[in-house]
Amino acid sequence: MTPASYHQIQADIDALTADRPRRIKRLADAAALGDRSENAEYSAAKRDLRWLESRLHYLNKLQQYAEVITPQTTDHVELGRTFTVMFDADPTNTATYELVGKFEANLDEGKVSFDSPLGRAVLDRSVGATQTVAAPNGNYQVTITNLAL
Repeated sequence: MTPASYHQIQADIDALTADRPRRIKRLADAAALGDRSENAEYSAAKRDLRWLESRLHYLNKLQQYAEVITPQTTDHVELGRTFTVMFDADPTNTATYELVGKFEANLDEGKVSFDSPLGRAVLDRSVGATQTVAAPNGNYQVTITNLAL
């Protein structure tokens, strides 16, 4: 994963950890209301706290086993690098993406996973390389036109 993603995970962990005491108090307050079997507030508070604990566990494991890759100033596409491709079916159609880890991928933000069809096709390729992308909806060709950090 990229350093930015690692820091975002840490920020999420910090925010959830800071919110944990409030949720525990909410659960204790709901439990003090009496019969828990028909107490909707208690059930909701318990579900909220369970979600928070689960999310914290997931993020901590993700961070624990993450391999943070800092992009180098090389002449080929690698994790953390921004690249521009030209779609060979229409040379006027170009797109710019950042190559990221699996958990960071978000096409709306222009981030493609190194494990996606496009990511696999351009990984370790340099400017000018034309690659065939084996996508689920059919193959297409792209040419890398630009690299940036």
